[in-house]
Amino acid sequence: MDPVTQGKTDFALSDRDAVEWLSALPAASVDLLVTDPPYESLEKHRAVGTTTRLKKSKASSNAWFEVFPNARFPELFEAAYRVLKPDSHFYLFCDQETMFVAKPLAEAAGFRFWKPLVWDKLKIGMGYHYRARYEFILFFEKGKRKLRNLGVPDVIREPRVMRGYPTEKPSAVSTVLIEQSSDPGDLVVDPFCGSGSVGVAALRAGRRFFGNDTSEEARTYARERLIQEGGVERPLELSGPLGRRAKGDAGGGDLWDARGPEDDGRQLVLGV
Repeated sequence: MDPVTQGKTDFALSDRDAVEWLSALPAASVDLLVTDPPYESLEKHRAVGTTTRLKKSKASSNAWFEVFPNARFPELFEAAYRVLKPDSHFYLFCDQETMFVAKPLAEAAGFRFWKPLVWDKLKIGMGYHYRARYEFILFFEKGKRKLRNLGVPDVIREPRVMRGYPTEKPSAVSTVLIEQSSDPGDLVVDPFCGSGSVGVAALRAGRRFFGNDTSEEARTYARERLIQEGGVERPLELSGPLGRRAKGDAGGGDLWDARGPEDDGRQLVLGV
């Protein structure tokens, strides 16, 4: 059986630094990258008390996690560009401050910026000056790829997730992006997978999913959701030309080779 068809509900989770993890993947091996980094401006919102979902307080049981500093965006975008196949898309969730930082840096890495999409959360959140109701999703392209449905608008209306994992996005938002920019059996990757919403959307759409997060709590939460969706976890092993090796959380098994057409000596294998 074709391994792409056989593995359409496969997923793998890893626990490395996001950039290191992407750097261990083979070049041109990923069909679509969708991610929501814990961007630096969240720390500012937490400090002034406009992000109760993330602050440590009696009113919130959510533990705070480390932000991904703006200074590391260049290496993130370079790693993302390298692992994506030619003619592919990259979506980055962010707020209005991070958008102005991320856009030129992603372009410098080689991406073409098309436009910001808007996730309309339908109800207002915290804030002082025109309380927030939306979030941006920056739409980048490597090469040239046509969207599957040109009639989809640039505003995606889905209510926010209440009482979920910190900063959890509704999987329905990622479903739009995945169905627009990939095909069944394709590999979707999220280096900051958090609650696993992108993975849930990927499995529901018949795509394979590789996720990564440094938080054990996040990976446990994501794994439970993905298994509930019928996902089958496979061991993910990465090896590079200098002997670098990173293993996912799952156990052993035979190996399925997923090297890209521009393989640079790294090998990515997924147990079957």
